[in-house]
Amino acid sequence: MPANVDKEKCTGCETCVAECPSEAISMVDEKAEVDSEACIDCGVCIDACPEEAISLE
Repeated sequence: MPANVDKEKCTGCETCVAECPSEAISMVDEKAEVDSEACIDCGVCIDACPEEAISLE
């Protein structure tokens, strides 16, 4: 299951974009968005997010 971004918590800091090893995260309307096809379920973005806005649910 790909990472899920809580748009309410995401501040658009882009930390997850820089940390994602599969380049599956991009910014859309100043919020992180995960490409479910490219996401490898590694969890790096979850640990990187300072707002705790990303989960693997």
